[in-house]
Amino acid sequence: MTSSAVAPPEGYREIPPRLNLAAEVLDRSLASGAGPRVAFATATGPITYDALAGRVNALARALGGRGIGRGTPVLIRLSNCPEFPVAFLALIKIGALPVLQNSLLRPSEVDYVLGHSEAKAAITLGEIAAPLRDRRDRLPLGLIVARGAVAGETDFEGLIAAADAAPLAAVDTGAHEPAFLVYTSGTTGRPKGIVHAHRWIIALGDANRLRIPTMPGDVALATGEWSFISALGHNVLFPLRNGVTGVVLEGRMQPERILEAIERHRVSVLYSVATVYRRVLAIDGVEKRFDLSSLRGCNATGEALEAATFAEWKRRIGCDVWEHYGISEMQMVLGQGPRQPVRPGSIGVPLPGIRVEVLDDGYRPAAPGEIGHLLIASDNPGFFLGYHKDPEKTAEVVHDGWYHTGDLASRDGDGYFWIAGRSDDCFKSRGIFISPYEIENALREHPAVVEACIVPLPDQEIGNRIRAVVVARAGARADAALGEDIRATLRARIAPYKVPHVVEFTAELPKSPVGKVLRRALVAR
Repeated sequence: MTSSAVAPPEGYREIPPRLNLAAEVLDRSLASGAGPRVAFATATGPITYDALAGRVNALARALGGRGIGRGTPVLIRLSNCPEFPVAFLALIKIGALPVLQNSLLRPSEVDYVLGHSEAKAAITLGEIAAPLRDRRDRLPLGLIVARGAVAGETDFEGLIAAADAAPLAAVDTGAHEPAFLVYTSGTTGRPKGIVHAHRWIIALGDANRLRIPTMPGDVALATGEWSFISALGHNVLFPLRNGVTGVVLEGRMQPERILEAIERHRVSVLYSVATVYRRVLAIDGVEKRFDLSSLRGCNATGEALEAATFAEWKRRIGCDVWEHYGISEMQMVLGQGPRQPVRPGSIGVPLPGIRVEVLDDGYRPAAPGEIGHLLIASDNPGFFLGYHKDPEKTAEVVHDGWYHTGDLASRDGDGYFWIAGRSDDCFKSRGIFISPYEIENALREHPAVVEACIVPLPDQEIGNRIRAVVVARAGARADAALGEDIRATLRARIAPYKVPHVVEFTAELPKSPVGKVLRRALVAR
């Protein structure tokens, strides 16, 4: 049975005309009796729903008293911390517009986002406040700093302590009004401001709940920063809406720290990227060093999770890894989950109400197994409203009734989708179309390979040679002999024309803040 065969419950993805995202995720959970439950598990102790609501209401009143109100853009420069959901929900509750950007962005990128979003205020942590302190004169409604405000700044903790924490009704917003902006990390150019509406929480919250039904006592952890919409949904907003617990893991997301958090907080559902799962499995005896028995399932997104990694994780850790596919302009589009058979290497099937197709250049359906363009019907209520101040860029990706992902994919006869790669990552060698993902999947089946990336190496004779950049497992001797052994192993597993001409070794692959391999950085070397 596929998830598309699962009957959605009554009211599934029905969007009311009036909707406030903060009221939907927090106030409704309180009304259903979630108050005494743990909303967030942190290193310093639990935060109940009641306590969270009190902080949100106090901050909302304080912000309103400073002139921040309906439609006011406010930059949030926070890493994962308890202050994040308080600031985010307080702003939305009063109708303001949170502007999310990654906390690692450089000063020049902060400068751009400030100007592009026209943020009137900013909320940050003392340890990462420097770029905003240098631009404080551009924030007419103030710089609000948690854990270390200095003269000329507003103390985040003081604002909350001095304000009334009593229940506060959310501003009456329309479901289709802007709720928040998410700025991309800008790895391929200037960051884009992606505008999401209040309706997003129902359209995507219902779909995610259907894919992985909530169980009493669930504890969720996502390893990405909450400035990215996937982690924001899976670690913060969806757990709150479902009345369960999210884990706040501060600091760097190193494998050992993630595993310690799973053990300490008894995480039941983990959301991460394929790179993290590979790095965990590269730790000798990891399944004996940490108690991971609380995990009932894990999720992978952002890049392909090959069948070899899935099988090893299942064997050693004891639970499935459900792969899913999403984009910043929506969040999750396709996926696998506990309600359907897992097909390792597949990104799953579309969830009910989400129309996804593999089409050729003429918008004709591709045959099963045939690679084509992955397109999503653009009338989906989970979609973004557009790119902030950039109608031309919006029109580039949304036209003819479709959102154009830029990904190539195929679909098998049972409706499971398989990513072939980005359209600009695929290349030809000897006139034959090369899909990096397929070769990378085969490479990672070699016992000495932890990670691998396939890129083109320009060649006058054959157009491009196939270049493999490999991270070897600890203890393996990364030399020419291993490279030739890897090539020999691949000859028995994939077509000869797909075997890399060159195998190079590196200590680590370049990655974006969300853990995606930066393929272009390798091509440019």
